[in-house]
Amino acid sequence: MTDDELREPFGRWLARRWAHAGDLEIGAFESPKSGFSARTVFAPVRYRANGAPREKRVVLRLESPDPPIYPRQAPDIEVEIELQYRVMEALAKAGVEPLAPLIGYEPDPGILGTPFFAMGHVPGDVATENPPYASQGFFAEARPAKRRRMIEEGLRILARVHTLDVEKAGLGWLADPALPPGIRAQIELWEAFGRRELRDRVLPSFDEGVAWLRDNEPGPLENGFSWGDSRLGNLIFRDASPVCITDFENAAIAPPELDLGWWLMFDRSMHEAIGVPRLAGEPTRDEQREIYARFAGREIGDTHYYEVLGAVRYAAIVVRVINRAVERGFFPEDQTIWRENPASTALAQLLESR
Repeated sequence: MTDDELREPFGRWLARRWAHAGDLEIGAFESPKSGFSARTVFAPVRYRANGAPREKRVVLRLESPDPPIYPRQAPDIEVEIELQYRVMEALAKAGVEPLAPLIGYEPDPGILGTPFFAMGHVPGDVATENPPYASQGFFAEARPAKRRRMIEEGLRILARVHTLDVEKAGLGWLADPALPPGIRAQIELWEAFGRRELRDRVLPSFDEGVAWLRDNEPGPLENGFSWGDSRLGNLIFRDASPVCITDFENAAIAPPELDLGWWLMFDRSMHEAIGVPRLAGEPTRDEQREIYARFAGREIGDTHYYEVLGAVRYAAIVVRVINRAVERGFFPEDQTIWRENPASTALAQLLESR
C-alpha cells in the first residue's frame, strides 16, 4: 500500500484507540533518514480534545515483507515488530526509562497490508552512522563536556537495562528452550545466520572470528536481558540528555557482556575502522568500560572476546543488509560492499590485536 492508501485506515485504527480525540485526521507521512529493518513513517495527527485543536506526531512501524535483518532470537515469534513491541511493553511496565509512549500493536495484516505498531514520536538528536557522528552533526559540534556526558548517559542506561529481572518483567519467552541462553547459543545463532546470508561466498574474517570465538569461549556467565543493539545511535538526545531508547529487534536473554561488547565494537566501527579520530571529550574504550562498571556496580574484566563477538554479528548483519539492497535493485550483483565495510574492518582489527 502507498502512503496515501495507508493514511485513511490508519486514521480509523488510531481513532479507536484514542477515544479522547475527535475529528482525527492523518497528515502526509514522512520517512526517517535511516533504518534497515521494519518500515518506519512519521504521521502528523490533528484532532480535537476538550474542544481544543491538538496536533501530535505518531511513529508507525510496519513489518517488512523481506526476511528480518536479525536472526530470530525468540522461538515462537515470526513477526519482527511484534517482538519489538512486546519487549518495549515489558520494559515500560518494569519502569525502564526513557521509552517512547506506546499506542498499540496490530497483528491483523488486513488493516494496512502487514502487521504494525504505533507509538508517540520523541523529538531529539540521533548520532548517525552515515555520516559518522564523530565527523559531522550535533555530536561532532557539541562541546567536549557534552560529548562525554552523552556517552556516560548511554552507558548508565545500558547498565540500568541490565538490572531488569527477566522473569518479573515477563520476558522469559525470549529464550529458546531448545538452546539454553548464553554465549554459546549466540555463537550458534549468528554463525548459522551469517553462513546462510553469505550463501556460496567466503568471508575469511567471519570464519576466523567464529573459530576464535569457539576456541576461546569463556566460562559460564549470568544471563539477563540483552538490549541487542546497544549503541549511541539508538538513543535520542535532547541537550545531551537521553530522552528515548530505541530499537529492540535483536533483544535476547544473554549475558550483559554481549551488549557491552557490541557498544565498544560499534565505537571502534565509527572511529578506527573508518579513520575518524576520537574527538575531545569522547572517553576511550578503556574509560567506557570503567564508566559502565561504575554504573553496574561490579568489576568488568577484559571485554575483547565480546567485542569480537559483536564484530562477527555486525559483519553478518551487513551481509544481510547488502543482500536485501541487491534484491531491491539498489546495488549490482557484483558489488563487494558485503565484504569491504566498517564491520569487517573492525573485525579484522580485533582479530589482529587478540
